[in-house]
Amino acid sequence: MKQYSKDTLCVQAGWTPKTGESRIPGICQSTTFFYGDSQAMADCFDLKSDGYFYTRLANPTVAAFEGKVAALDGCPAAIGTASGMSAVTLAAMTVAGAGDNILCSQAVYGGTFNLFGTTLPKMGIECRFFDPDAPAKEIERLIDDRTKFIIAETIANPSIIVLDFDKIAGICSRHGLLFVVDNTLATPVLCRPKDFGANIIIYSTSKYMDGHAAALGGMIVDAANFNFKGNARYPSFNVPDESYHGLVYADLSVPFATKCRAQMIRDTGAIMAPMNAYISFLGCDTLALRMERHSLNAARVAAFLAAHPKVKWVKHPSLKGDRYHALAQKYLPAGQGGMMSFGIDGDIEKCRTFMEHLKLITQETHVADVRSCVLHPASTTHRQLSEHELEMAGVPANLVRLSVGIESAEDIIADLEGALAAI
Repeated sequence: MKQYSKDTLCVQAGWTPKTGESRIPGICQSTTFFYGDSQAMADCFDLKSDGYFYTRLANPTVAAFEGKVAALDGCPAAIGTASGMSAVTLAAMTVAGAGDNILCSQAVYGGTFNLFGTTLPKMGIECRFFDPDAPAKEIERLIDDRTKFIIAETIANPSIIVLDFDKIAGICSRHGLLFVVDNTLATPVLCRPKDFGANIIIYSTSKYMDGHAAALGGMIVDAANFNFKGNARYPSFNVPDESYHGLVYADLSVPFATKCRAQMIRDTGAIMAPMNAYISFLGCDTLALRMERHSLNAARVAAFLAAHPKVKWVKHPSLKGDRYHALAQKYLPAGQGGMMSFGIDGDIEKCRTFMEHLKLITQETHVADVRSCVLHPASTTHRQLSEHELEMAGVPANLVRLSVGIESAEDIIADLEGALAAI
């Protein structure tokens, strides 16, 4: 289906029924699968043939959703995971171990920041944070021969920084490094990171892909455009894996995804649940339509907030005065999604008063579904960070994160106007 548009792929990719089969994939709510042929099962274990033998590694319903997301990104393989955070964790563990280091943009989701800054260092994996707006040479100074990848978000949550793909892709190319991109807030509808040099793409499918706040999940997409063969940075890809019959991953057509599933998914069991895959598969049917509406609504809301006297600043790349407007036009010309942040003219108490006076828009620890919602990150999703870390992550105390839904833009703006009048 590579010749079809993203709109068509949202609806058609991932599942092609045979005569008499269900038009949409069924829910294969089973842990295991029957084999009457011992060799056929052995071939599955050896990766010599396609098939399913235990849902902890692969499942037909999950595979259908994996196929849809891979097609949307124009990539050959994807792995459904239990959550977005498990996708980030498993991607890191596929290539990095004790003594290695990774480079991460300091403008990332709070959970990612904490994973890289606190949890992985306990396992001997160092994280070196960098300012995504820093010059390439400054970022390159952090790289050494134990650096395994650079990771950043297409649209940073919640600072709404747009990634300069060309800069990071250039750094990775010069140093033979994997370029990992979290594309959650853009989705493959608005941006295909592979087209701008990314090698591995990560999603929290719980957000726009599901679109209805109904199903937890994550996805790791392998563009299979990185040459591991003979690359000294990645010895584990170039020596036989004795835990998997002596397989040499660098010899395969999709080395990263195969290694991730054969080792990390096998050993952690953090695969997506079949029911969640089914719900998310259906959610993706309308992804292109929803992302268009999210983007249009957000552009109107951002313009309203930017002109309001009780709002000090607004961050949304649709605004011509936004620092990242030019990058957004380059990498996200079809729209910049529904996520934005803005600063209330006041302190945390005024932020709280504003949010408590909203009637249509709700306070939620979530973003990127059909319903508009707000959050105060400094006291919720990022509350585990120190003041210095909050500053690094671009999360000031007066920042309100707004996820603009697909309701009427007029109704959203009226709700915001009423709540602002209360402070």
